[in-house]
Order: sequence, then C-alpha cells, then structure tokens
Amino acid sequence: MAASDYSARHLSVLEGLEAVRKRPGMYIGSTDSRGLMHCLWEIIDNSVDEALAGFGETIRVILHADGSVEVHDFGRGIPVDIEPKSGLSGVELIFTKLHAGGKFGGGSYGSSGGLHGVGASVVNALSGRLDVSVDRVGKTWSMSFRHGEPGRFVDADDGERSPNSPFTPFDTKSELLETGKVRKGVTGTRVRYWADPQIFTADATFDSEQLRARARQTAFLIPGLRLVLDDLRGEEPTHEEFHFEGGISEYVDFLAPDTAVTNTWRLTGAHTFTETVPVMNEAGALVSTEVHRECLVDVALRWGAGYDTTVRSYVNIIATPKGGTHLTGFEQGLVKFFRQQVEANSRKLKAGNDKLEKDDLLAGLTAVLTVRLPEPQFEGQTKEILGTPAVRTIVNRVVTHGLKDLYESTKREDKAQSMLVLEKIVSEMKSRISLRAQRDTQRRKTSLESSSLPAKLIDCRSKDVGSSELFIVEGDSALGTARPARDSEFQALLPIRGKILNVQKASVADMLSNAECGAIIKVIGAGSGRDFDLASARYGKVIIMSDADVDGAHIRTLLLTLFFRYMRPMLEAGRVYAAVPPLHRVIVQHPGKKPNETIYTYSEVQLHSLLADLKKRGRRYLEPIQRYKGLGEMDADQLAETTMDRDKRLLRRVRVADGQQASQIFELLMGNEVAPRKEFIVASSDTLSRERIDV
Repeated sequence: MAASDYSARHLSVLEGLEAVRKRPGMYIGSTDSRGLMHCLWEIIDNSVDEALAGFGETIRVILHADGSVEVHDFGRGIPVDIEPKSGLSGVELIFTKLHAGGKFGGGSYGSSGGLHGVGASVVNALSGRLDVSVDRVGKTWSMSFRHGEPGRFVDADDGERSPNSPFTPFDTKSELLETGKVRKGVTGTRVRYWADPQIFTADATFDSEQLRARARQTAFLIPGLRLVLDDLRGEEPTHEEFHFEGGISEYVDFLAPDTAVTNTWRLTGAHTFTETVPVMNEAGALVSTEVHRECLVDVALRWGAGYDTTVRSYVNIIATPKGGTHLTGFEQGLVKFFRQQVEANSRKLKAGNDKLEKDDLLAGLTAVLTVRLPEPQFEGQTKEILGTPAVRTIVNRVVTHGLKDLYESTKREDKAQSMLVLEKIVSEMKSRISLRAQRDTQRRKTSLESSSLPAKLIDCRSKDVGSSELFIVEGDSALGTARPARDSEFQALLPIRGKILNVQKASVADMLSNAECGAIIKVIGAGSGRDFDLASARYGKVIIMSDADVDGAHIRTLLLTLFFRYMRPMLEAGRVYAAVPPLHRVIVQHPGKKPNETIYTYSEVQLHSLLADLKKRGRRYLEPIQRYKGLGEMDADQLAETTMDRDKRLLRRVRVADGQQASQIFELLMGNEVAPRKEFIVASSDTLSRERIDV
C-alpha cells in the first residue's frame, strides 16, 4: 500500500465506524431485512425530527430500481459550517463520528427520536455508498462516502450513480462541494445510500409494506405532515401519499377492529421532572448535572364491543413495540382508576367482591399512547423499550386525572358512555371468572368428562381429534335424518333450536347464559374469548349444516359471528366449514329396464344448465323437480351421499375474512344502529330481485 493511501487521517475516520462494520448487530439488531429496514428508519427519523420541530411539511422516500433508497426532506438542512472542536463540516461530522449531532441538549430539538447520535453514522458505515446533498444559505452542498469514508466517486457520463464507480478518498482534508444554487429560503436534506452487500444477507430487501405502515403511522402521529412514497423497483412504479389532520384520535379510529362503545377520548397533560445526567462543559469534560425535563403525554383511547386489545405506544413518535415505563404507567393508571370506580358503584354494577384485573380493562380497548421528552433513555440502540423511570409516574397521573374529568362530566353523552365502559369491564371480569371455572371441565380426556357434556350431543366414538368432525345441525327434523346418515366412528352431531343469540350486540354474560351458545362452546371444549385454547378443541372440523333457505343462511351467519367473536382461532386455523347441501334433485328417466339416474344441483344456474343439456340430448326427467328447502326433506341415504359422505360431499371452508364479513353484515342488519340499516335498505331496494325471496 502506498504511503499516500494510508495516513493518520484515515485512522481517525475509521476508528469509530470500523467497530460498527465489525459488529453491526450491536447497532441495528441484525443484518437481514430487519436490520436493513432499521437503517432506513434511522434516516427517516432524522427527517421526521425536523418536521416535529416545525421545519418542513413533506418527506419523500424513494426506493430506486438499483437497490438504493433516497430520503428527501424540506427541513433546515444539515449545518454546513465548520464545527470548531473537530474542524469538520457539520455534514461530515454527523455522518462519520459516532455520538455526534444536534440532539444532546444543544437546544436544536426539544424532543427527538434520533437520540444516541449514531443513526446517520451507522447507516453510512454499513453502506457501499452514501451521497448527501444539503440545500442551505442559497446553495446546494454535497458529499459522498464509501463505507463511511469521505471522498469522490467518478460516475458514468450519463450521470448514473453506482457504488461500484471508481472512488478516491480525501487524503489530507475533506471537501464539502458546492454543487448548485437554490432560491432564497429553500432548505432541506437529501440522503441516498446503497446498503453494503458485504454486511447484509443476500435476501435482505426493503419491505414496501413495512414502509407503508410506518409512513401511515408517522402521518397519524404528526398531524399535517405529508409522507410521499415512490417505489420504482417493479415493472410499474407505485406512488402513495399519507396525510392526516386528525392526529392520534384518527389513528385510534383506523386501528379499532370492532364497533365503538364509546367515542374516542383524548387525555393530555404535561409534567416536569429532574434527572442527573452527564453534561459536557466548556472544557470538554463530562460533569454530572441535575437538569429539569418536561414530559408531554397525549393519549387517545376508546372501548369497542369486541375483546381484542390494540395498544400502540410511542416516544417522540418512535414506536416502542415492547413498551417501557410509559406503557406501564398507562396500564397502572387504568387499573387504579377503574378499581376505584367499580368499588364506588359495586351495588349498581352487581360487581360483588371480585377484584378487577388488567385484562378486564384491556378487553376491547384501542389506544394510542405518545410521550415527548428531551433525551429519553432507551434500552438499546433499537429503541424498542423506554427506560426513563420518571415517565411512569407522569403518565399514570395524566391518565388518572383525565379519566376523572370524564367521569365527573355533566354532559349526558359522557355519563352514558362512562357507565357503558364500567358495565363492559365488570362483564369481562365476570366472564373471566366464569370461563376459568368452565375451562377446567371442558376437556375430553376420560369418559367421566364426556358425561358432563350436553345431553343432546350425539358424540362420535373416535378420540382422534384430527379425524373427528362436529356437525352443528339446525333443528330436530334435520337431526333425525342426519343421525342415520352419519359415520358414527368420527362424526358427531349437535342440534340447535333455530336461531341462536345475536352475539354482535349481546354482552359476554348474555352469551354465556344462552343455552345454545353455551352448548356449542362447551362441546368444542376449548373455552372462549381470551381463554380460547385451540389445542384443547375436541374436534378437528366444525361443520355448520343448515337449510338451503333464507333462515338457514341467517342461522349460518349467526354461528359464524359467534365463532368470529369468541372462537376466532378456529377460523384462523381453517377448522370451520359450511356444508353445501343440494338445492334440487333431478331424476333422469332411462328407457327400458335401465334404472333412473339421480342428479343433484347446487344452484339455480346449475339446474337450468342441466335441464337445457337434457333437453338438447332428448332426455326425459320426472316433474315436478324436487326443491330441497330443508335438510329434513331428504332421506338419510340422500343426505349421506350429498352432504356427509367424505368421498362425495362438498364443503366450503370459512376463512377469517368470512367471519369478519359476517360480523359486519350482522352489525349492519341486526345491530343497534338504525341509520346505517335504513341507508342500506334504501340504497339496495332497486337491486332486489323478487325471485331471490323465499315465499
């Protein structure tokens, strides 16, 4: 190596970043797609911090076809002047020195997500090439890096940039090049980089779906910010924009998976705290100093009719998926407040002496929790857990006081919704206690346990869950036909009396006290709701076998809604089916002594097609054609052949989306809200065919 290629300057540049290249997992978690996306978050978060500070309303992210990614913001632009202590420009300092930046108490940012000062420099160190351009003071300034080292790339004449272009590192002094001019007042930063293939795995790619979700999330958290995504990698480039004015209240409405019990409530507050941190004095030494901080808390939450919990927490708009002190404070505040409320209203709510638990409060809750504070303490560079101890008490206080104000409100709407939440929480508490008691008796391991099952269950002999099937049959008439039609070795029958409870608008307690719903849950034997245990289900398949008429479709919808709301893992595992019985029986006559042929059809279209084909071929058939409206109209042999025989039957597997659709349809047609139902009836009246009505 020539002397000119190796100097003391090179040692000073590589000293910090070389450690990043040797152990990237310490800084970005992994070197697969997850680590690649983390690098992108670091660059995007720097732009977002500018927007959070009030500079720039648009951020653009471009995924280029050559594998590079570009982030363009319209903030103040990275400082281009010389930093006196290092003698480096602000651009070079930020991209080559670990723990350098404007987020260490210098007053540039009140709160920020990029805290540790290693984001831009780590991305630079792990890139085969990084180009940065800054619009500031009426000019455009540019600098390029290879593996974190500043220098010059010699690109092709057509201007196409590549990490494989010839590179010459700066020898004695780096240069921040002036590459253009901009109008007065125009500022911003553009960073484009190519991830180093020597660092990241061959299958590491930028996930457009993750990027889309992160952009949407950020747009919700910063009202008014516009995030633009351009993906140029596919055959057809995509362009998306995310922009919301409603903030986290709108975010909660977007996240909520169920119908609302309350409006979206907003709890806000700010408190100060002190902490002792090392601060660099004028002499460059770190001195332990007690500093005052302000923590801003903003919470949006609402309860829904379901039992799923969706809680998202953020610190300075950085997601903390593993929680931390802010989430702990939020949950403690909820438990503390609602235990007091239930105790104060125990006689009215008939709560008894049972103690409220956190899961009772979280059932059906959708919430977004955000806190903003200077220099938060995260556990690790990936910033997944907040560790600042004082935040727990502050969030607890804000949540408690905010809910207290709501519950002391004199508005009629607030009073009604407050009581609905208490009733829902107490109902969840009672259900938890009931389900826990039931779960211990809902196992089919011995004949003694089987004896506690509903008397109307006609069980199968096999104890092999994988091969066993439970048919939920509509009515005693269908049961009478299905019983001799089944294979008693592995097919069980459970009759239900017509239409079960509409669980879409019934409480959990009402659902459990309903004989039909309770029997279904008990027979399946895996519990319900949060306590549902798929591994304990007594049957490999559950098959809904209802009549092929309007009432049968209604019953099937009711049953699907029950499964979707209280036994969803069965749907997710693909273990719920709908039987498909035939609608018509056509007897084709054969001449002579040849026996007649029976053909079943499953739709009007199929029937008309069959009849047209028979007529074309000159074949005769008996009239009138039998139309099955109920399963009880079939003989056992016919039911077995068409609907229950594994070799001949037709089943329709029900997906989670089907359950979701059934739940939505039932909420529309049978829910508590009248206005949407009226709109649907009026809008659909012109499309209704008289022939579709069973009369």
